[in-house]
Amino acid sequence: MKLAMGMLGILVSAAIGMGIYIMMLKQASPGPGMVATQAISVTGVQTDLMAIAQAERVYFAQNGSYADLETLSTTGAMNISRTSRDGYTYSVEPAATTFTATARYTAPPPEMPPGVAPPHFPTISIDQTMQVHQGD
Repeated sequence: MKLAMGMLGILVSAAIGMGIYIMMLKQASPGPGMVATQAISVTGVQTDLMAIAQAERVYFAQNGSYADLETLSTTGAMNISRTSRDGYTYSVEPAATTFTATARYTAPPPEMPPGVAPPHFPTISIDQTMQVHQGD
């Protein structure tokens, strides 16, 4: 009897654990219109944009103005050397007291099987508020 109760306890614990595992997997899925590898690329692009925005802040503190991407690279204010990642190309539009760093998908869309829609590649941007925005 004790053995049966022990086995029942193990089965109930396993069922609860599986339920939690399935819920966690559903929350970890990529956004609408995206595949898992694309979600990873978008996260890398967002990280790069954060680094560019931080470089803009450093440059502004030292020079009193914002700079374009080439200037950030050549002055050493930016700690990343890339200007693109996984089909996304970066650009910076500086103004007197603002800037916008943008990542646009510029590579050709991947080949998809017939009847399968290509994944969505959002345009991602960040400005002096350090807020990341995604759009179409």
